[in-house]
Amino acid sequence: MTAIAYQPSILELADTDARLGPLAGRVRRHELSAGAWVDHLPGWVRGSDAVFQTLLSDVEWRAERREMYDREVDVPRLLRWYDGHETLPHPLLTDAREALTKYYAPELGEPFVTAGMCLYRDGRDSVAWHGDTLGRSARQDTMVAIVSFGAPRPLMLRPRGGGSSLRFPVGHGDLIVMGGSCQRTWEHAVPKTTRAAGPRVSVQFRPVDVA
Repeated sequence: MTAIAYQPSILELADTDARLGPLAGRVRRHELSAGAWVDHLPGWVRGSDAVFQTLLSDVEWRAERREMYDREVDVPRLLRWYDGHETLPHPLLTDAREALTKYYAPELGEPFVTAGMCLYRDGRDSVAWHGDTLGRSARQDTMVAIVSFGAPRPLMLRPRGGGSSLRFPVGHGDLIVMGGSCQRTWEHAVPKTTRAAGPRVSVQFRPVDVA
């Protein structure tokens, strides 16, 4: 259990009924190069403080270490992975996974199954430039759907091999989906910041073989 202070907004305190807004007609698609695209929907989750407080208090967050440049370093965020057999920590997340599977079925062709979660405790936590290119996603198009809770942090994207980066602001209850060839032809990152930043949880839904 992770004890992290979070100050909810006045609007969120007045709206304690966690629920999803509609997807159809509200998601905005941004076409990138090489067949990649990003969908963005601010405020998809209403009453998102209730979900966020559950994620902070009930998830068994794990600190990990990884090999980098011939030495072992701390991963600059806390992690939790849910496979398709585990119950997600809040029922709204199950509803979100089902809603995303239904909405993206014509393009995805299979359900979202796993839920990877990252806890960014403050501005020092981050994720470096990368693409999800394990398993089938190294050769075929796939999707990663991200629902964000807590303090806003930008999601940066850039073409693999170099090029100008794009910045997508991702705030409390926002949805962002990377699809098409995005994982193979683009990279994404959440950079560190020296500005004051509160905690944020990123919930990433993926098909079962994209781990």
